Amino acid sequence: MLPYSVLDLAPVPEGKTVADALHNTIDLARHAETWGYHRLWLAEHHNIASVASAATSVLIGQVAAATKTIRVGAGGIMLPNHAPLVVAEQFGTLATLFPGRIDLGLGRAPGTDGLTMRALRRSMASGDSFPQDVAELQGYFADETPESGVRAIPGQGTHVPLWILGSSLYGAQFAAHFGLPYAFASHFAPAALGEALDTYRAGFRPSAQLSRPHAMMAINVFAGESDEEGRYLMTSMQQAFANLHRGMPMPIPKPVERIEDHVDPALLRGVAQALAVSAIGSPATVRRELSAFIEAYRPDEVILTGQIHDHGKRLRSFEIAAEAMDAIGRKAPAA
Repeated sequence: MLPYSVLDLAPVPEGKTVADALHNTIDLARHAETWGYHRLWLAEHHNIASVASAATSVLIGQVAAATKTIRVGAGGIMLPNHAPLVVAEQFGTLATLFPGRIDLGLGRAPGTDGLTMRALRRSMASGDSFPQDVAELQGYFADETPESGVRAIPGQGTHVPLWILGSSLYGAQFAAHFGLPYAFASHFAPAALGEALDTYRAGFRPSAQLSRPHAMMAINVFAGESDEEGRYLMTSMQQAFANLHRGMPMPIPKPVERIEDHVDPALLRGVAQALAVSAIGSPATVRRELSAFIEAYRPDEVILTGQIHDHGKRLRSFEIAAEAMDAIGRKAPAA
């Protein structure tokens, strides 16, 4: 069976509160666990009105405490925003409380604008230290050695699994060189997906963490009882992307009947390109489109996401997606 997971940003719907969004994420996690999802990852973003997962490690702890078996992690922590020791202590604490269930995906971008970056008290140039920061993190999670100076307590000896996130060839090359699992952000930046996966697989060097390449691709899902409902639900995400491109991030808008009446055609074409890796429509259509993506790119794992305004509709979309992935897994030939 191909593992399938959830990527969540604790979306804040128009007309709802941040508290609603956080409770909805915990509710989604409980359902996802019963539907067979392997992981639920939360993404770090700052100063965006539609995203409530800024304090990512705190929310991971709440989700892990509310569930029993599903892996919970960051997809990801934006490492330029943080001192590696602090990240190690946070995720070492999580791994100690929830052993065998915590993942740490790492991104090289700040995940925010320059003004917010400065408010985080980190230098805009700190992305240049990404390789050193990753190596430092690995050291904090490793077993104690006689040379250990500064230690992460909790953290030391927890061996929290690291993932490298990316939307370009840099992350693919980095993950391959250091022998780490790789997750590609094809849900919003699909242009380099095929080349990135090829680069990662061709250049992979085994490591203590991973003996063979393991690539995950992200796919948007907007599933309803009909193709029309799926397209209708997707209009919330289309509007949200358009607002972000206009520099006006807002809570997740309510869906609309005709997206063409709400977004400029040129901008809408750009949004369509960004969201090209999406399965949209009825259960049968979503299953067919998911199957086509998997057949084309042969990921080792998929992570599904979808910002839908109505929480009940969002739950149903992820339920349909899980049913589709189960059916695809049963149909797939043995490896």
